[in-house]
Amino acid sequence: MTDDDKGPHQRITQPSRDERLKLALRENLKRRKAQARGRSGMTIVTPDDDARAQNRDKTGEK
Repeated sequence: MTDDDKGPHQRITQPSRDERLKLALRENLKRRKAQARGRSGMTIVTPDDDARAQNRDKTGEK
């Protein structure tokens, strides 16, 4: 037998197409939810950001 032969045991170890698609869709959904949570407007403001904003307000810059 060569490595190219696909016996009955080869099919058992490989998931079916439907299972692979289901897993891919699930992982894609998890990734998209994580991205959406990251974009939910939760911005981290540092003291440096506050200082820059105060300086802009004083000078009238946008």
